[in-house]
Amino acid sequence: MTGKGAPQVSVSGCHGLNVAVVAAQWHEQIMEGLLNGALRALHEFGVDKPTVCRVPGSFELPVAAGALASSGFDVVVALGVVIRGGTPHFDYLCQSVTHGLLQVSLNSGVPVGFGVLTCDYVEQALDRAGLAKSSEDKGREAVTAAIATASALQETLAI
Repeated sequence: MTGKGAPQVSVSGCHGLNVAVVAAQWHEQIMEGLLNGALRALHEFGVDKPTVCRVPGSFELPVAAGALASSGFDVVVALGVVIRGGTPHFDYLCQSVTHGLLQVSLNSGVPVGFGVLTCDYVEQALDRAGLAKSSEDKGREAVTAAIATASALQETLAI
């Protein structure tokens, strides 16, 4: 979770990619940071008009991502945050969202960027949200991973 050991990813050829970002609404400040980080990264990669779909919470991310992936998007990025509470709800929700987004990607063949923070405390999420005082920008990282995967697949499948 510290970001140590992350690869340096090179991204190119994204200007023609049709990208959707699906973002939860819970934890507004954290989500604002994640979404802004994702949109900044897309702009830097030459994707100036991504589609943004807002859903109530992280549990709704897989169904929205699935609908977007099946409607012709080349890349879908999912952004959300789940903070551990005093019940097993955290574990069930995190597992369901992770599995659901994986299934979307595997079933559709569309890269799905995983930008869902699963943190013990709000402070951990704030530190990863790409805000001014954050040490990490997981919105940007999710975009970079998804775009790089789409680019790698395009290059590989074109051979």
